[in-house]
Amino acid sequence: MKATELRELTVKELEERIDNEKNILLKQKLNHAISPLDNPQKIKETRRNVARLMTVLQQKQLNEKSND
Repeated sequence: MKATELRELTVKELEERIDNEKNILLKQKLNHAISPLDNPQKIKETRRNVARLMTVLQQKQLNEKSND
């Protein structure tokens, strides 16, 4: 998931993806606490995806405000 691909999405789609990724992250953390994951780097990758999505969302919201 690249930032250029994310910038093409609408605000609503970004919010839905953020919710989805946060749920995935929570499940990964809980599963890792119970029994170690095969690849714990997935947690790091998911956390960065959430941050990337939130950054693009914030940029879009700022652009909408400045265009008003």
